[in-house]
Amino acid sequence: MTKILIVVDMQNDFVTGSLGSEQAKCIVPNVQKKIEMYRMRGDKVMFTRDTHFDDYLETQEGRNLPVVHCIKNTTGYEIVPELDTKNDEIYDKVSFGSTDLAKQLAVKGEFEEIELCGLCSDICVVSNALILKAQFPETKITVDALCCAGVTEESHKAALLTMKMCQVNVINQRDE
Repeated sequence: MTKILIVVDMQNDFVTGSLGSEQAKCIVPNVQKKIEMYRMRGDKVMFTRDTHFDDYLETQEGRNLPVVHCIKNTTGYEIVPELDTKNDEIYDKVSFGSTDLAKQLAVKGEFEEIELCGLCSDICVVSNALILKAQFPETKITVDALCCAGVTEESHKAALLTMKMCQVNVINQRDE
């Protein structure tokens, strides 16, 4: 069995664009190192992309978060250039978490561990971690806190706590 790293929504709009933050910029080198480690071991790396369309502001999400972002085929939608996607699979998702992603992983076979990193820990990372834990209750699901950032530091910490409570293994969390 192998391990898989799911790099969640490391897109321009979440790092330097319309929803970008200093915290998001700071994790890019950590995510780069994590990806390189997985590739060196021969483990699988997969990326997700938050994917919206021109009607974003008319969607439920757009009404609740009226900041246009990750519109398909725009610069903001692309994975940040510091992260080379090489021949890795990129999964476009139209929601915070994706049951389709979990189904796709089920088809690919068993994994010893599924690790997640990326943005935002308090929205898409937590959503996908909990969906994956529900889909694969006996698989170790891990989130690397040093490779994630939230909308705020407080919501990032709350998401990490929520994941821990749901038996997601949270590593590299700074105790403050």
